[in-house]
Amino acid sequence: MIKFTFSKMAVFALIAAIALSLAPTAHAQSGDYVPTFSLPKTPADGAYKGIDASGATITYWHNQTATNNDALNALADTFNKNNPWKITIKPVAKGSYPVIYQAMLGALQTKELPNLTVAHQNEAATYQTANALVDQNLFVNDATFGLGDKGKADFFPGFLNQDLNPQYNGARLGFPLYRSIEVLYYNADALKALGYTAPPKTWAEFSDMTCKFAKQGGGKTGYEARTDASWIAAAAFAQGGNIYDTATGKFTYNTPEAQIGPATVAQLVSQGCASIIANGGDQADFAAGKSLFYAGSSSGQPYIKKAISDAKGTFAFNIAPLPYKDHPTMNIYGASVSVVKTTPRQELASWLFLRWFSETDQQATWASASNYYPVRQSAAAKLTDLFAKLPSYKSGFDLLSGGTKAEPPLAGYNPIRDSANAAFNDVLDGQDVKARFAKLNDDANKLVSDFKPNLVPATPKPAATKAATMASTMSAATMAATK
Repeated sequence: MIKFTFSKMAVFALIAAIALSLAPTAHAQSGDYVPTFSLPKTPADGAYKGIDASGATITYWHNQTATNNDALNALADTFNKNNPWKITIKPVAKGSYPVIYQAMLGALQTKELPNLTVAHQNEAATYQTANALVDQNLFVNDATFGLGDKGKADFFPGFLNQDLNPQYNGARLGFPLYRSIEVLYYNADALKALGYTAPPKTWAEFSDMTCKFAKQGGGKTGYEARTDASWIAAAAFAQGGNIYDTATGKFTYNTPEAQIGPATVAQLVSQGCASIIANGGDQADFAAGKSLFYAGSSSGQPYIKKAISDAKGTFAFNIAPLPYKDHPTMNIYGASVSVVKTTPRQELASWLFLRWFSETDQQATWASASNYYPVRQSAAAKLTDLFAKLPSYKSGFDLLSGGTKAEPPLAGYNPIRDSANAAFNDVLDGQDVKARFAKLNDDANKLVSDFKPNLVPATPKPAATKAATMASTMSAATMAATK
């Protein structure tokens, strides 16, 4: 019989090795969130089990310009230098949202696609008519490389659900890296001079303040009406309503909640307390102190601040929710990032970059540079300098943890948005809000009912003129295009 002799150190080493082999692999779904660079080399199970993303090169089409573009490039460079898979992210500033949308439609025809593309939810739904996108539920819910319960809980309420598409059985067609909200800007100094200590909570208060300011004369108006579809949705959400019922798959523009905001503004216009947006623009008039209120995206705060300075204004501004019924319910919006179907290796590499970008440190860095809101609540602890520099940013940030809703992520929503804008303008011109919004509702429901998934996507529009392209690209730097 052969005898084996072991030293105590050898025995301890053997026990340790056995224990290590039996220890569970780090899973994102259990325990604390696992930082991206601490994940194992490959997923242990799931759709991407055993896939190694090492060495992949990823092209990312985005719309960021100027300092935002610099900040995005710097973050990509940090990822490229430090990720253990040696993945290379190549950001490409492709142009404004409309330019990227047309480029993607063309790329779907030629098959010369990026790996990642910025896309609003309804745009992503259009791309999926060609079965072009990865369902990112496969990543978010992966036992090894997913977000886990604690990771998901760190996202602001509603942010992760915004990219779930009902037209594709709840497929997740995008992933959020930043968000904005529809807000009401107000001249805090002028409001105080009128005798008010807080912005309006109800449409009645809004009307009182608007008329009191307008009656001062001197070319002033209380508010210049914004007829954008996102404003209509935000006003409906604030009243506890919606513009689309996911359960029934029907639009709800024909409800009182969706109509009270447009009806109130139309009445104020007829009374001379509010007005249609003038040639100079509602943002410019607000910055010049000509109007008390201005509505738009929270991402426009730096532009508002600069516009006030350029107009040699000295007043303090802040942001508030649109008038609400019971409690503020914010319309959250903003483009997400879609993973385009390529190879499993590139798809997994794309997700690893998105997962890393969504982590607290990167979110704080990006928010500080871009003034978008971060997707993770934990970023607040790292944004104290931004809160101090731009107090209105903190006002909006505090609204994120309350009630939120999002516009429908449907293919076909773009023409519905145009129809909603036209309907609101007709109401401002004197048409009955109930009748006009009932027609809008019928038109919207017909368009959605006619939608059939997995069709060839629309052919891209002809190339724009140089002047139009420049105007479109420039608009990406304005509030209207930075949702």
